[in-house]
Amino acid sequence: MSGEYAFSTRTRVGFSDTDAQGIVYYGRYNPYFDLARVEYLRSLGFLHREAGGEFVMRANDVEYFAPARFDDELEIHIRVSNIGRTSMTYEFAAFKVPEGTLLVTAHQTLVFIDRETRRPIPIPNAYRAPFHVDA
Repeated sequence: MSGEYAFSTRTRVGFSDTDAQGIVYYGRYNPYFDLARVEYLRSLGFLHREAGGEFVMRANDVEYFAPARFDDELEIHIRVSNIGRTSMTYEFAAFKVPEGTLLVTAHQTLVFIDRETRRPIPIPNAYRAPFHVDA
């Protein structure tokens, strides 16, 4: 599997994640990505960080390459690919374990906003520090 991602976590496909065809319903991959992002941020000590703002989803795209089925074990890889002034983009790749089959890739862009005004504000430098992004 890919060694170029900063972090990964595993999950297993539940029966409720599958559709009438017996494969993971396409919309169920977003909760897997959320799980990976939460666990990545937890590993960095940023899960409960109060920075005067919060991140909200701006964009989400997913490409599907192979199906996953009930009880398959998945490894979801994540990295930050871009940090702008007010937004950051995460990249994801989901692999079937143990085969290493690439199932899906995705990008999510989140914008840092002021909690009161709901307007974009600059991402604090302290939050940027642990993310190694090649610009």
